[in-house]
Amino acid sequence: MAVGLLHPGEMGAAIGATLVARGERILWASAGRSEATRARAEAARLDDVGEVAELCRRCDVLISVCPPHAAQDVARRVEGFAGIYLDANAVSPETARRISASLPRFVDGGIVGPPPREAGTTRLYISGEEAGSVAALFAGTTVEAKLVPGEPGAASAVKMAYAGWTKGSAALLLATRALARAEGVEETLVQEWRMSLPELDAQSVAASRSARGKGWRWVGEMHEIASAFAACGLPREFHEAAAEVYDRVSRRSAMGESDLDGVLQALGDPPPHRPTDAC
Repeated sequence: MAVGLLHPGEMGAAIGATLVARGERILWASAGRSEATRARAEAARLDDVGEVAELCRRCDVLISVCPPHAAQDVARRVEGFAGIYLDANAVSPETARRISASLPRFVDGGIVGPPPREAGTTRLYISGEEAGSVAALFAGTTVEAKLVPGEPGAASAVKMAYAGWTKGSAALLLATRALARAEGVEETLVQEWRMSLPELDAQSVAASRSARGKGWRWVGEMHEIASAFAACGLPREFHEAAAEVYDRVSRRSAMGESDLDGVLQALGDPPPHRPTDAC
């Protein structure tokens, strides 16, 4: 099958490189894309066909891996595509079903794990009538394709539930540490963590590093998770708050502090000194 990759970012380019290593020829369209995207595509050994229309004409499969807020716009650009369209974006089940309405051979996907540079790290959950063909495409690569029973939306539900905890809890941990810093009790909190929850200090540092580097991509993902929760009658506010955490961080990403200091400052500068009430 001829395979096209839409908008190869860090994850998409790595997936393309994985398929190239398997012996597939992977096409992409450079029109309107940035120099950084072009460099990633070249490093992944993707073949440029220029325009998206040419990509649609020449490919049997199109793979979309982009920030979730762009997933529907990317799909609109290929409406009428007759081949298999794999949407591997972090979108809600409802968004996946909405996209599938205009693409008759739609496969729903959700990626768990980092860009696939070695086997055993990255899973691609897929659902839909033609999910088996996508699984066969990735057989023997560093991406483990896992079939999810059900129609389009099922694989996205797995991704939403998984990221709802991993990225949602990371946002809560960062906000918690920001609260302690703002109140001047951060060191006391960290000392208590070291006694009762020793993993949290390191986890908060790792969360700050991830938020600083990738938080801009996670804002839309948190909104998608919030929508998925709301569609099931569950509170959406957890992940709307997480979206705000990542949005604040992404808007201050140019600051020069360490990851942790920069993130905590972005979440809320410490208040000015408050005099003690007189007795």
